[in-house]
Amino acid sequence: MVTYIAMRLASLIPTLIGVVTVIFLLMRLIPGDPAEFILGDYATEQSLARLRSQMGLDLPIIQQYGIFMYKAVQGDLGRSLVSKQPAMQEVLRVFPHSLVLSFSGVLIAAVLGIPLGILSAIRQNTYTDYGAMTFALFGISMPTFWLGIVAILLFSFYLPIFPAIGVGDTSRISNLLYHLVLPAGTLGLAATAQVARLTRSSMLEVVRQDYIRTAQAKGVREIRIIAIHAFRNAMIPVLAMIGLLFGWALGSSIIIETVFSRPGLGLVLIKAIGTRDYPVVQAGVAVLSMTFVMINFTIDLLFAMIDPRIRYSS
Repeated sequence: MVTYIAMRLASLIPTLIGVVTVIFLLMRLIPGDPAEFILGDYATEQSLARLRSQMGLDLPIIQQYGIFMYKAVQGDLGRSLVSKQPAMQEVLRVFPHSLVLSFSGVLIAAVLGIPLGILSAIRQNTYTDYGAMTFALFGISMPTFWLGIVAILLFSFYLPIFPAIGVGDTSRISNLLYHLVLPAGTLGLAATAQVARLTRSSMLEVVRQDYIRTAQAKGVREIRIIAIHAFRNAMIPVLAMIGLLFGWALGSSIIIETVFSRPGLGLVLIKAIGTRDYPVVQAGVAVLSMTFVMINFTIDLLFAMIDPRIRYSS
């Protein structure tokens, strides 16, 4: 198991370097000059050249990349070109809001989608199955921004039950959760559909296996067959899906934060991209990538715990 963990940790390093390198290059390919955004349209060429020199934008791109990577290894991702604050500080200030929103959405999807998929599988071709899959199809088909707007109209305007904007009082957990209900529910509903469909498909494949029929022939109770024999093997692809969904949720949180006017990393990145604030974009993507990679690393460990054959073959 220790060897398996060491191999997985070693594989994280080139992944992170590759992601950061790609975003570094892509930001340099976006049209526009950060110096012009900062100084305005009426800045002189002398002032623009002086600012570019101060920011290191007049250097060859290879040299810029070398300086960036050298500082990144030391934990320094630069300062915002706009606010002059450390880029990582700008990102970490709002990232907890995005992380909580994404985690809550995925948690809702798992809590609702897994039981729904299991119920649909064990009641295949019944009204229960048709109803569950219709619900899943609805969740997959509806864009998250549309679901968010509908949720605001229903539960904030017509039925003023939940607040429509903001994150609430950060010093009170109950108030934070109260403001989280609608955005997390919107995010979770779309993800629930995907979890339910995959769980159903995976369970149907497992329950057709010989060892399940053997257990049924021996008279083992259905609840025990489902909970112990089928569920454990069926969860491997579902766990993989949940890991990917977390990355999807982090990306979709940008839309949700916009609809519900929540401060978060999504809004910060959109603003930074618009102003060509390279350090903030790079720091934001680095944090997102690290989070996504660590989530997938955790999922890999869960795979090895559920099915020892995975770590033996690695």
